[in-house]
Amino acid sequence: MNEIQRIGLFCGAQTGVQPSYGQAAQAFAAELAGRGLDLVYGGGSVGLMGVVARTVRDAGRHVIGVIPRALTTRELSGDVIGELVVVDTMAERKERILTLADAFVTLPGGFGTMDEMFEAITWGQLGIQGKAIGLLNINGYFDHLVQWVDHAVDEGFIRKHHRPLLVSSSDPAELLEMIAGHTPPAGITRWE
Repeated sequence: MNEIQRIGLFCGAQTGVQPSYGQAAQAFAAELAGRGLDLVYGGGSVGLMGVVARTVRDAGRHVIGVIPRALTTRELSGDVIGELVVVDTMAERKERILTLADAFVTLPGGFGTMDEMFEAITWGQLGIQGKAIGLLNINGYFDHLVQWVDHAVDEGFIRKHHRPLLVSSSDPAELLEMIAGHTPPAGITRWE
């Protein structure tokens, strides 16, 4: 893949109500491992993040979890998955993940997941980083979000040249290919 060695993951600390979310998360993790990619994520062992991290680790790839001290009792259940970095704040967690990853993928999640993803997009919009950001659109989970982004472009609240900062697919292999072929919009360079 195009200089990409480590994927940053944003996703839920829950598995959702449909078993297909967990199944798709596991398939995505298998695709990552099959491509020889490592993972950096929120550090929890629960929810979709636990499913992906465990699958990647069990396939022999390196996993780095970054978790705020305050969440260790909520998001860690049982084993620690891979290398665990404990930080003091959510802001430190996001900055560390944004720094360590070469590209980002978002799976279904809630407010925290969206916060992490939108911070990565905002860093791209501001020219701080040019790393690809993708949505794994399981069961159409992100359909309304993608429609909103397109609507915001049409209404002039997101510049057209920033729209390519976010790509989307329901297929893990296709999404990773889109990320590998990502070219940052003009004026944005890869942040190292």
